[in-house]
Amino acid sequence: MLLYKIEDFNPHYREAAFNGEDIKGLDIYAGNTDEKIGSIDTALVDETGRFRYFVVDTGFWIFGKKVLVPVALCRVDVDAERIYATGLRSKDQAERLPKYEDGMVVDYDYEEQVRGVYRTLTVEGSAPVEASLPLEASAPVSMPRSVSNQASAAGYDRNTYTYEQEPQLYQMNEREHHKFRLYEERLVAEKSRHKAGEVAIGKRVETETARVSIPTEKERVVIESITPGTAGAPVNRDTPFQQEKVMRMEVYEETAELKKEAFVREEVNIRKEVETEIVEATETLRREELEVKREGR
Repeated sequence: MLLYKIEDFNPHYREAAFNGEDIKGLDIYAGNTDEKIGSIDTALVDETGRFRYFVVDTGFWIFGKKVLVPVALCRVDVDAERIYATGLRSKDQAERLPKYEDGMVVDYDYEEQVRGVYRTLTVEGSAPVEASLPLEASAPVSMPRSVSNQASAAGYDRNTYTYEQEPQLYQMNEREHHKFRLYEERLVAEKSRHKAGEVAIGKRVETETARVSIPTEKERVVIESITPGTAGAPVNRDTPFQQEKVMRMEVYEETAELKKEAFVREEVNIRKEVETEIVEATETLRREELEVKREGR
């Protein structure tokens, strides 16, 4: 059965399996001690999405080597946000594990190398099984006789092996990994913006009749007949009568001419003002409290 990195199997694994939290990066400690051996690089799941291994980056503990730890050999401390590798108890044991590299294919042969190291700790009542395993996963697989004998004695091979056959390696103890959450309701005030109305602003043309008074002038010719003081006196005989002599005088008058011109009368500024008012509301909130009932002693 093929194994996948959890982030490749489900990119949304944090929401699906850990309630938005991330197991990657958690510190991991050897056995049940305070000896930090590294951190969780990722987790490997099978084709059904079940957790099978934690990939542990040992950091400076073993010069940056990454190894696999079966999930059943780990204890998760939720409050301390750390993981205890109960099946990984010594540096010598970690050095005998095959190295895990990003991008490699974890197949049955590689897993048998890993399981061979941990079986020496999980098989009760039997003498320790010495497993001299290659450190590099890319090296040719040469199963130690003791590990191969264990697989043969258990009655499985690469075609018949299932993880259920070794629950001590892959069956997580729910009592050690359960996270109990208490919830409470909080009043969250939100505002939504919606259209309350609309103001249309335009112009219209109104008409009115205007009256204006304009004084105009016109000229007229006034002809007056007067008797000169020399009336009756004789004139020079040489002065001829000029019957054809005509005098001309131009006469002008003013007329009223009206035209219309547009002028700026006033300006109107348009703007919006925001008024704030307090809206009060009440709601009943619920909260969970832990209730422990003890029985017996």
